[in-house]
Amino acid sequence: MTYCVGLLLDEGIVMLSDTRTNAGLDNISVYRKMFTFESPGDRVIAIMTAGSLSVTQTTLARLSDAIEDEDSDDQTSIFKAATMLKVAQVVGNTLATVTVEVANKLNGMNQGASASMIVAGQRKGGPMRMFLVYPEGNFIEATTDTPYLQIGEHKYGKPILDRVITVKTTLAEAQKAVLLSMDSTLRSNLSVGMPLDMVIIKKDALEISETRRIEATDEAFAKMSSAWSEALRDGFQRIDRV
Repeated sequence: MTYCVGLLLDEGIVMLSDTRTNAGLDNISVYRKMFTFESPGDRVIAIMTAGSLSVTQTTLARLSDAIEDEDSDDQTSIFKAATMLKVAQVVGNTLATVTVEVANKLNGMNQGASASMIVAGQRKGGPMRMFLVYPEGNFIEATTDTPYLQIGEHKYGKPILDRVITVKTTLAEAQKAVLLSMDSTLRSNLSVGMPLDMVIIKKDALEISETRRIEATDEAFAKMSSAWSEALRDGFQRIDRV
């Protein structure tokens, strides 16, 4: 399992993913689930993945190959798509094709495979946008009313986002929110694990503004986690019984 979360704010985009992949309790591995693509000054795109590794890795490989292919067009290359909406469509079409191919191969073994992705970024002259792409290739978009999207094991990290995140949230506060959202998930589900990958894209920067890998030994993250636990315990004690 996994947990990925993305915020679309007035100041920019914040994305965070874990790296744990497991195929049973005795087969746990670390795989990157955050992928970035840049053409500085023209566009910046970040993709997070959840689900079958065979599906996600094949999809990302095909998207990368299309970028390098001189014969690709705006229907196949995320670097030639005219808008972020078109980028989401390219990703969705590629994901849907790969999902069907893998599913057909697994049908004889009574197995299934699917994946979902969060696609975010900005094209020169256009707004920042963020989409959640489903296995079938269709997608939904983050809005001012719901400026965040999640994939994977999302239920544990959702409450804090519902309570504190708006489009006006600063990038600094947003980073704290996604890290605490992840911390809640790490504590409640062993199928989500460190290290973590974070990406920041500032509005109109048209490039990755900041990347960060957070290891299990990261002292700042541990301090934040402890402070959050203490704050929750203190708040619980302060509330009167009804």
